[in-house]
Amino acid sequence: MSNYYDILGVSQSASSEEIKKAYRKKALENHPDRNPDDKGAEARFKEAAVAYEVLSDQKKRDIYDRYGEAGLKGASGGGRQQGFNNVNDIFSTFGDIFGGGFDDFFSGGRQQTRERGQRGANVVHSLDLTLEEIADGIEKRVHIRRLTTCDTCEGTGAKGGSKNLKQCSDCNGSGEERMVRNTPLGQMVSVSVCRRCQGQGMIIEEQCPECRGQGRLDGESSIKIKVPAGVEDGMVVNLRGQGHAGARGGRSGDLHIEIREKAHEHFIRNGSDLIYNLEISFPDAALGSEIEVPTLGGRAIVKIDPGTQSDKVLRMKGKGLGELRTSRKGDQLIRIHIWTPDTLTDTDKKLLEQLKESPTFTPKESDSKKSFFSKVKGAFG
Repeated sequence: MSNYYDILGVSQSASSEEIKKAYRKKALENHPDRNPDDKGAEARFKEAAVAYEVLSDQKKRDIYDRYGEAGLKGASGGGRQQGFNNVNDIFSTFGDIFGGGFDDFFSGGRQQTRERGQRGANVVHSLDLTLEEIADGIEKRVHIRRLTTCDTCEGTGAKGGSKNLKQCSDCNGSGEERMVRNTPLGQMVSVSVCRRCQGQGMIIEEQCPECRGQGRLDGESSIKIKVPAGVEDGMVVNLRGQGHAGARGGRSGDLHIEIREKAHEHFIRNGSDLIYNLEISFPDAALGSEIEVPTLGGRAIVKIDPGTQSDKVLRMKGKGLGELRTSRKGDQLIRIHIWTPDTLTDTDKKLLEQLKESPTFTPKESDSKKSFFSKVKGAFG
């Protein structure tokens, strides 16, 4: 296996959050449901899961950084290089990182009993949202193309419905074939899917002419989805049973709604907070002023104190975005930029030359080395 850091596309100094985001991205890209024609997708998906399992655990990560993969094999509680049997096994372990707070990202869990029919595939659909919609959450209606249950045969695939189904004589309706072998250690029983009924337990005597025995048809559906406040770009809302209908009565797949956050005209998002860059004139900064600024809910007035410096950050409490799983709202942070005109009249120049001679206008020692985000942090102090 390749270097775990290379698999996730991160550096060896990457933070836990960077590793988590990188794994989520790789899992979304390589999930088999999204790559039905790519046989290597599932292998890459499992490979990323193994890498994440090690790098997300600090003890395992330290061992791996020192001794590589060989060190994990000899370490107690090391990586489970061969421990993921299938995709569901991975999501039962890591499913909470895909926007927990919704349903599980994928259906998850291991199938414990054989189901009638073939489970329908999942459907992936992108949903574009504005910051205004994300702020308080919203209900949206999406239109998707998917396989739907055939009403003519009620999803059975048989003409006339279930009355034209008969029990498979090879497996007696169990859907399984059992073979008993005598060995030196005793009898061994192997169980496999019944070849005649393909595990259905029932045989169609005459196919439904509408769906040709599949129990489902191409269609288009309109589905209402409730998006909670505070979702982020790349998160996935899972709607169970809203994907493709299963074949011959099988349960439906899930609908995965991928959130796509639209760029905003005025604001930059920082978690649940919004950053707005406000340009003001030098007179307004020196003398103080009241200036109207945009918010997600309309317009508001902010007070500029006399002597305001460039890069100062003002805070408008509760004017940001709602947070997932809480009732709290973020803030709107206003970063001040003092605007300098690029053209001056002769009168302007004379006035500025006079001001230039005044000691009041001699700059003091600047704190320009202080980063913007340090000032943002200070605004919350």
